[in-house]
Amino acid sequence: MNLDAMKKAAAEAALDYIEVGDVIGVGTGSTANFFIDALARSGPAIDGAVASSNATADRLSSHGIRVLDLNDCGELPVYVDGADEFDPGLNLVKGGGGALTREKIVAGASRRFVCIVDAGKAVDVLGSFPLPVEVIPMARALVSRRLAAEGGEPALRDGFVTDNGNVILDVRGLHIADPKALETRLNQVPGVVTNGLFAVRGADVVLVGAGSGVQRLER
Repeated sequence: MNLDAMKKAAAEAALDYIEVGDVIGVGTGSTANFFIDALARSGPAIDGAVASSNATADRLSSHGIRVLDLNDCGELPVYVDGADEFDPGLNLVKGGGGALTREKIVAGASRRFVCIVDAGKAVDVLGSFPLPVEVIPMARALVSRRLAAEGGEPALRDGFVTDNGNVILDVRGLHIADPKALETRLNQVPGVVTNGLFAVRGADVVLVGAGSGVQRLER
């Protein structure tokens, strides 16, 4: 099974967590796109979706799925999104697509977070994938120094601006043994909007597409 087939299998498995009439949260990225396509093709008839990015909103709308503002929805039953890494505790690194802040907001507004990934995203300890940090532009140098003090090697994501008008620092070289502590600590740095660790609010379910089928991991 190739990479896209594994992503597609995980995305289709997430349909089991959606019910008719739901308003759901939807993430950003290639695996989330497979989920949107599967939902439009054969999933339950939902009342609408809250998008974690402009790109996701456009894809939902292209399939005729109503896009709603989170402020008008209250708590969501489920949020479906991919990840760049996950560990045995179902802690995640996200933000390779640059939508980490809105992803974290929608995840926080949802009762259940269903993460859909291919088997290559599994790691014993987070940190192989560079950790994205969304930063207010005027604080870029300050935040970079603080990230270097944590042992990381921050680099500006060239030519990229988030949907919120901010920049992304991608941090290499971190060995993240305590994801919750690092997530909390980095979010206290002035100028950090949020970082790509999803540990304080990690996944409730991870659906892993592999050559042998889809593995379901639950917190």
